[in-house]
This record gives sequence, C-alpha cells and structure tokens, in this order.
Amino acid sequence: MSLKDTINLENLPKHLAIIMDGNGRWAKQKGMLRAFGHENGTKSVRVTVESCAKLGIENLTLYAFSTENWNRPKLEVDTLMKLLINSLKNELKTLSGNDIRLNCIGNIDLLPKSAQKQLEEVITKTKDNKRMTLTLALSYGSREEIVRAVRAISDKVKNNIISTTDIDESIINQHLYTQNLPDVDLLIRTSGEHRISNFLLWQIAYAELYFTDVLWPDFSEENLYEAIVSYQKRERRFGKTSEQIK
Repeated sequence: MSLKDTINLENLPKHLAIIMDGNGRWAKQKGMLRAFGHENGTKSVRVTVESCAKLGIENLTLYAFSTENWNRPKLEVDTLMKLLINSLKNELKTLSGNDIRLNCIGNIDLLPKSAQKQLEEVITKTKDNKRMTLTLALSYGSREEIVRAVRAISDKVKNNIISTTDIDESIINQHLYTQNLPDVDLLIRTSGEHRISNFLLWQIAYAELYFTDVLWPDFSEENLYEAIVSYQKRERRFGKTSEQIK
C-alpha cells in the first residue's frame, strides 16, 4: 500500500498553505546561482498544485514572494519577477486543464506592470474554474495586511458606516486579503526552518504546523502525502478537551 492510499479523503485540510523555502540553499549545494534554485522550485510548485487538486483539497495558498523579499539583491528580485511572468504564461494550460482557479493576495501594486498584467490575465481566464483555488501570496506580508485592514475599518468608523461595537472577528476577516478563503488548516514549511515569517498570522490561529528538512526544489508528491498523513493523525481540539470533541 502506498502512502497516498493511507490518506483519509474525508479528512483533508480545506485550506493548505505552504512556505516554499530553500531554493537558494538548494542551488548553493550544487554550486549554482540562487536563480537556478528558483527555477527548479517551479517544478515542485507544479507537482504540488496538481497533487492537491487530484486529492480534492479545495484551497492551496503558496507563499511566493514576501514584502521583505523586496530587500533582496536587485538581480535576484528581477529574476523572480521574470520567473513569475513565465510561470504564469506556461502554467495557464495546466490550471485550466485541472479546473483550478488562480487567486492572488498581497500588495500587488508593487509588482512590475508586466507581472500585474500577466497575473490579471490568468486570474480572469481561470475565474470560473471550480475544482481548487490556488492562491499566490505575492508582495505579501501579514502585518501589512492587518495594518491595511485596521485602516479600512477605522475609515468606516470615522464615516459612521460601522460603529466600534460592530467590530468582531467577522468584520476583520472581511477586510483581509483572504476574505474569500477559509482559515488555514495545515501550514507546511520546507527547508528545516521553524518559523512563520510573517505569513497569514491571523489565518493560522488554529492551523496544524508541519516542518520538513526537505528543500523546496526537492519537495515531492510523497513529501506532500507525508504532511497530510501527519495532519490526519493529530487531534484538533480548538481549545476544547479531547472528551468534548468525541
């Protein structure tokens, strides 16, 4: 029996998020430039996206480029932007063929106009797909997202659209980039790092965390299954006792 056969299809995470880490170190280990790692990382993206869709996972969010990543060397940032544009062009057929809708979260206005245009095109062409929503976190930072939400809510209070007593979790959710997505059930981080790195801080409040030493370009279908099997072995109590949830 393969590992895939042990997965309970009735207990899949409704929202899986992944911090794709380790491209640079993978390239360095091979004596190559960091760009080589990023290029090979796109292969793992394709495998992961297709595998999640086939399993029946409804929402997959990938941390593709953070607000902090803008501080990297210009050459690397330019390479990442070109890679993004090419990947969007090349993967449109794959997304459409697998009935996957593309979504994007983050401060997209900071992306090069060419990247914005390509992103908008793929989002538009896949908007009616139903099987899975693939969300790319681009120029994304959770603290920036929360600050943006607080400002928007404050403006509504100031203009008497809502009152302070109206503000609850639901109102905050409505002002986040992820307003149309459920909370994260499982968060995976590759490359052996054990931190969240400003990713979906509000949305992972009760997520199960899974860390693996595998560098992102080496992350395989089997590694994905291992993470899901680990998730399914855990007891999710959401603050309750074991007895209460049985």
